[in-house]
Amino acid sequence: MLKGRNLIDPMDFSLVELEEIFNYADEIIENPKDFSHVCDGKILATLFYEPSTRTRLSFEAAMLRLGGQVLGFSEAQSSSAAKGESVADTIRTVECYADIAAIRHPKEGAPKVAAMNSKMPVINAGDGGHQHPTQTLTDLLTIRNIKGRLSNLTIGICGDLKFGRTVHSLIKAMSRYENIKFILIAPNELTIPKYIKVEVLEKNNIEFLEVEKLEDVIGGLDILYMTRVQKERFFNEEDYIRLKDSYMLDKEKMVKAKKDMIILHPLPRVNEIAVELDTDPRACYFRQAKYGMYVRMALIAKLLGVDK
Repeated sequence: MLKGRNLIDPMDFSLVELEEIFNYADEIIENPKDFSHVCDGKILATLFYEPSTRTRLSFEAAMLRLGGQVLGFSEAQSSSAAKGESVADTIRTVECYADIAAIRHPKEGAPKVAAMNSKMPVINAGDGGHQHPTQTLTDLLTIRNIKGRLSNLTIGICGDLKFGRTVHSLIKAMSRYENIKFILIAPNELTIPKYIKVEVLEKNNIEFLEVEKLEDVIGGLDILYMTRVQKERFFNEEDYIRLKDSYMLDKEKMVKAKKDMIILHPLPRVNEIAVELDTDPRACYFRQAKYGMYVRMALIAKLLGVDK
């Protein structure tokens, strides 16, 4: 069903197709050795025009754990993009060497351009402040496995909602599940973009509330999704310095939270979650990072059409 497909936007796959990926990921988690050779002889190209730790390494770890191999670059300056080569020409060249590609780019829409010019499957590993669909698959698998459901949830999203591509992708994806409510927690300068409000939340009659103070709403949340204020998205350093410490989650704020609320974060963390919370059983962001590898293993295997 998914062989040969691209993943550019979190809405590219139906709920049935997402369930297929999540079930496959669960099988891998249960018996990883059974999947250690499904990608023998296959090559993943990681084309990262922007810095990354988790996304790039989890893609590479995913392919290596499936028995495949990896080639690519980790910054634009180490590729022919530094000489002015277009994304279209890069992907046409890379498909001569690889079977599937993951691309991260600072320009919104660049992975879509790559997919339009490629015969191999292309995965969007993050484009500017736009979308981050594999982080969304990670988030959904984490919520599904820890909370046991993807419906009937109140989700608080806190921090940089304006530039946070993980936030935009998560809202789009969760809008398809039943009885979802969003509490959007951000300073005025970093509120959710109008197009997300109009085209996703209002269009789908999703209940949402915009607030500035985390402590006022934390007690009603099933999930708290924290994000950092992203320095790289700001044009003005003064604005970044003024806003970077807007929200800091600590033990004092967590006293008001439900006993079974979970804290998620796409990482990297700067100072928005106190290190003292890392031992709190509700802190699930490092488990989330591991789920990211498993869901990417499932995604790569499905798009390549291989099986154990």
